Amino acid sequence: MARLKSEIEVACPSCGATLVVDTNLGRVVSHKDPEREDKPDLDAAQKILAEAKARREAVFQQSVEAEKTRGDALSKRFEEALRQAKDEPAGPPPKREFDLD
Repeated sequence: MARLKSEIEVACPSCGATLVVDTNLGRVVSHKDPEREDKPDLDAAQKILAEAKARREAVFQQSVEAEKTRGDALSKRFEEALRQAKDEPAGPPPKREFDLD
């Protein structure tokens, strides 16, 4: 793109981006981000997505297994509490306020 005489190109000292500033307007008219050094290759992108999918699937399967055994654990706890309640003798009935008069 052809630049006007009033436009100057400046490198940002903070982020390294290239800015094109129009001196007449006193504004940035365009910018270009610097190339990232840690940018993954497109070839590696498919591998990264496949690994993420496998990780999500493993977590999901783990939660499914936990839910399957959760009902059994709760029913066992309930049966144990029921047995304890049957074995313990019933105490005296609780006192009511009007019984104290």
